[in-house]
Amino acid sequence: MTQPKTIAIAGASGLVGSNIVRAALERGYGVNGTLRNASDQTKAPYLMDLPGAEELLKLFSAEMVDEGSFDEALKGVDCVFIASLIPTYFGPSGKAAKEMDDEQGYAEIIMPTVDGCLNILRSVIRHGIKNVVICSSTSSTNPIPAVPVKNEVDHWSDEAEQCRAKKYTSATKTVMEKAAITFTKENGIRLSILLPTGLYGPVILPEQMNGNPHVWLKSLIDGGEGRHKMVPNDSSSMIHLHDLAALFLAAYENDNASGRYYGVCESWHWRDIYAELQKILSDIKMPEPLTEDPVAPTGFDFTRRDSLGVKVRDIPSMLRETVVWIKAGPFGQG
Repeated sequence: MTQPKTIAIAGASGLVGSNIVRAALERGYGVNGTLRNASDQTKAPYLMDLPGAEELLKLFSAEMVDEGSFDEALKGVDCVFIASLIPTYFGPSGKAAKEMDDEQGYAEIIMPTVDGCLNILRSVIRHGIKNVVICSSTSSTNPIPAVPVKNEVDHWSDEAEQCRAKKYTSATKTVMEKAAITFTKENGIRLSILLPTGLYGPVILPEQMNGNPHVWLKSLIDGGEGRHKMVPNDSSSMIHLHDLAALFLAAYENDNASGRYYGVCESWHWRDIYAELQKILSDIKMPEPLTEDPVAPTGFDFTRRDSLGVKVRDIPSMLRETVVWIKAGPFGQG
């Protein structure tokens, strides 16, 4: 009988990383998961409670900024999933990214993430690992001028333009992806990059209930306001976390997969999202209605995503599943 392979997941306690851990354990993979403090009792116990974790999951402490910090976790693994590059909106002093100039934005927002990614990739090289999957964001695929339907191959955000607009957090993903692509090409590593946004469905750690969309969905369920007081004339792209985790594993398991892949289901206008939620929760507090013609939702070419062979839930299904799960009171929340 073939011994199941072991994979490493950097950022195992994050929203995306913890769901990759869950999915990998379900498939019988050995998993080496990293988090800043593997003994953190607000995180580690929830990961170790996942089915299969006792036999298959090992947790390691690692810091992206520390050279060699990931070496122990990467011993004997076949693939590294980098899900630790979370958005940074404030510098070390607490200054908001949008208030910085370019020099400070690059130094405090962009480069720590880029250097952290390259630090992990240097550890990948030291261990002779040939497969890497990185979690980035759709924010790196917003060309200027905008296009009605965008794809992962032809369409990139302009990091210089993002910086001019003080969008250093978004620019981080663009710069990081380009650096990772260059590094992995030079070192013969197969790299896939998943580009998600709008993460719905069950979460693994209680603290993940405090982020969007779970925090405002719970507010709606409890009789409060949703994310908006007035329906914005904008759209939102989204995906179920279980489907996203399946896409990550498919990018690794398919030997022909490489490059960028959208990790979203589709995009809906906020007017339609709230209307769908009203079907699920008939007595919710609705935002004030839109008073102008709605803009068209973001258009995606999903040819590459669909080539991975993962069937993703539609938006009504993921909204309903998420609401039902929150209403059930996970983590003892009423």
